[in-house]
Amino acid sequence: MPTAYVTAPPESAEELASFLVEERLAACVNVVDCRSTYRWEGDLYDGDEEVILFVKTTAERYPELKERLVERHPNEVPCIERFDETDVFEPFAEWIETEVK
Repeated sequence: MPTAYVTAPPESAEELASFLVEERLAACVNVVDCRSTYRWEGDLYDGDEEVILFVKTTAERYPELKERLVERHPNEVPCIERFDETDVFEPFAEWIETEVK
């Protein structure tokens, strides 16, 4: 059962989270504020405000989730990573399977 790790600008995070749940690409999205340091096109960015989205989904829906996020995400190259969970509390896993269609 995968969890997608996605970063987004604060002004886009809630819309992305709602979209993913409304479209049943995710059962739940946790939204966490963070500060990021990175290099982009040769420039160093230090302390940029971002938001982390932890997206609970299924292996079956992950490819579409990624595709739709790339289409809607405001960043030119969005951070979208997949964590595969092998040890999930079974009632929680069943809930995700029910909610993501």
